Amino acid sequence: MPPKTADLNSDDELEPVADETATSARRVVAAYATDADECRMLLAMLGIAPGDAA
Repeated sequence: MPPKTADLNSDDELEPVADETATSARRVVAAYATDADECRMLLAMLGIAPGDAA
């Protein structure tokens, strides 16, 4: 079954993740990315780029 992407109408409906969750996700992405460019791309796709730390 394909993912439902039509349920979200705008970026306003998205809520930021907790700092602890974002930190854990950054570690996982960094561990499995094949290079720095892939790491940056995946973090940006998740909306938790390194510069997004609060």
